[in-house]
Amino acid sequence: MNRLHLSLLVAALAAVSARAADDIVLADFEGKDYGNWKTTGEAFGPGPAQGTLPRQMKVSGYLGHGLVNSFYGGDKSTGTLTSPEFKIERHYISFLIGGGGWTGKTCMNLLVDGRAVRSATGPNVVPGGSEALGPASWDVSEFPGKTAQIQIVDNATGGWGHISVDQIVLTDKKPPKLLADQTREFAIEKHYLNLPVKNGAPKRKMAVLVDGKPAREFNIELADAAPDWWAPLDVRAFRGKRVTLCVNQLPEDSSGLKAIEQGDTLKGAENLYHEKYRPQFHFTPRRGWTNDPNGLCYYKGQYHLFFQANPYGVKWDNMHWGHAVSRDLIHWTETDMALYPDDLGVCFSGSGVVDHHNTTGFQNGKDAPIVCIFTSMGEQHGAQSLCYSTDAGKSWRNYDKNPVLGNLTPGNRDPKVIWHEPTKKWVMALYLSQDKKSDKPPMYALFGSPDLKAWTKLCEIEPPKCGECPDLFELPVDGDAKNTRWVFWGGNGNYYVGRFDGTTFKPESGIQCFIASHSFYYASQSWSDIPASDGRRIQIAWMSGGQYPDMPFNQQMSFPRELTLRTTPDGIQMFCNPVREIEKLHGKARTWTNAALKPDEDLLAGVSGELFDIRAEIDPGSAKQIAFDLRGVKVCYDTAAKKLSCGKASAPLEPVNGRIRLQLLLDRTSLEVFADDGLITLNDCFVPDDANRSLALTADGGEAKVVSMKVFELRSAWK
Repeated sequence: MNRLHLSLLVAALAAVSARAADDIVLADFEGKDYGNWKTTGEAFGPGPAQGTLPRQMKVSGYLGHGLVNSFYGGDKSTGTLTSPEFKIERHYISFLIGGGGWTGKTCMNLLVDGRAVRSATGPNVVPGGSEALGPASWDVSEFPGKTAQIQIVDNATGGWGHISVDQIVLTDKKPPKLLADQTREFAIEKHYLNLPVKNGAPKRKMAVLVDGKPAREFNIELADAAPDWWAPLDVRAFRGKRVTLCVNQLPEDSSGLKAIEQGDTLKGAENLYHEKYRPQFHFTPRRGWTNDPNGLCYYKGQYHLFFQANPYGVKWDNMHWGHAVSRDLIHWTETDMALYPDDLGVCFSGSGVVDHHNTTGFQNGKDAPIVCIFTSMGEQHGAQSLCYSTDAGKSWRNYDKNPVLGNLTPGNRDPKVIWHEPTKKWVMALYLSQDKKSDKPPMYALFGSPDLKAWTKLCEIEPPKCGECPDLFELPVDGDAKNTRWVFWGGNGNYYVGRFDGTTFKPESGIQCFIASHSFYYASQSWSDIPASDGRRIQIAWMSGGQYPDMPFNQQMSFPRELTLRTTPDGIQMFCNPVREIEKLHGKARTWTNAALKPDEDLLAGVSGELFDIRAEIDPGSAKQIAFDLRGVKVCYDTAAKKLSCGKASAPLEPVNGRIRLQLLLDRTSLEVFADDGLITLNDCFVPDDANRSLALTADGGEAKVVSMKVFELRSAWK
């Protein structure tokens, strides 16, 4: 054989070898239906999904237009999707997978001789997470020439009860080295492990293993390079032990695990509470995301504020309960996490009470138990649980017989518990459900208990235009302690005024609301156990929807408000005003009395700054519009329409004795407006123009009169 013939033979053999090594695409799910794949149940729908399905978070990471997505019909639907038989002719099967991480329930299996020999799941088992599909593979080199099938299974009906799959390929190419588990061990000697976070990085699942078992599990955007900020993981409970951090789907060259440091302080906290967009008298968490206020109670001179928290990211995920305390509702000290996800799921919203009579039997020492009642949101899709403190809120433990009230309806949540003194029992208001496809009002129920552990249903309430996070409390009318009414409150600020006898709530009014457009004020709750000598009903809410670019925290609470019931021409209505403690922050004051407000004049010219408490009484006179401009945020009163507006929110405002009364609280990134002594409130969150710290008050189309106005500069609560 000459050299030419030899080279031609080598080339031919190489071509045959190359063809033999070509990938075999078992399924790319780009067709209108599943072809020869067989379905059972309803979860997989009539054919491949074209991306995100209704009511689903955005799905990403798939190839082309179609994918398997068993969220068809929501998490309740179940079924299987099974491939036709094929021969294993390559060393690997690669694929993309996402969705639920329930072993044996939301999974993709490789069947050989009818037996599952390989299995994979998505990454998610708790609310939050990501619908992104990620690469995965099986080494199948031990099954050459075997006949096999792929079976995709959705047999879960709770949270993350679905699975997504795409691009199943037989290949001889060794998959990219995405390690299922990268680990690092620590001998715990300090308070925190400081975790590097990069906003927008792929979410990884991190587990803290103690004695080989997961003690903490959460999603984190772990930084592969320089972090945006550091998230503190409290590890004091494991001091003196060796723990293993385990992270899934982490690139081999990632520096994320290597960068983690132990410390007794928060890393990167040199500018804590003074960051560019940090509110200065509205509560925000040190690090991470917050939403609903939870567990509000008062004990031994301290207000306890718990809050929905994701300590490891600035987006909603990993619901814990954060905790802060204050003696004046102004200066808050944030403690470490009070409540962590456990086997029952993540920790959704709830309430807190002081068990002064020790009905629970939890008391162990001189302090009355503080008990928090919360929703465990896991595979059960909502059950009510307890945690408690016997040392005035310094440490917390979960009740060992949780849940105390099992799942009643899908998504039942947000228990608000009060002590009803006349009947000597605890009463729980619970959000049950809402059929969003119908006009039927959302359903709530009241339950009773002698000990917070055993609950009996009392009655149902169906207030229209409400949602989630109920509250229930009693208030005097016009300050008369002998004439009281009960208020049933929905999370969006709509409320009933009525009567409650310990068993049944009976509305005496139609549904009412004082929060215009429900703007930046949601999931409001009130404090329990405030002493009778104080007598106030104090409320706080999540100022939902704010934006805080490049910050290590996200979202803020409203400023605390005092609620009162007053008689008006429209019946008994709720009023709210900032708590009087705001005066602790008052600094320099400017005062105007009977000052003319003429067109093209600015009464606040020369006044500038970030933080203000403004109180004004104005006679609109002949002006068509009166406007405050506070660092670019406008509060306008249209005199003809008799309408007050702030940002996108507006509300009717009728002058009283020819005048309008306003109080405005301006913080670095938020504004709260109280009108007509608190009958109307409007709220706004904004990103300020750094160069604009000016304030203005003007009238257009005519002359108005400022009967009185005080502008107080405010000090930071953090300094």
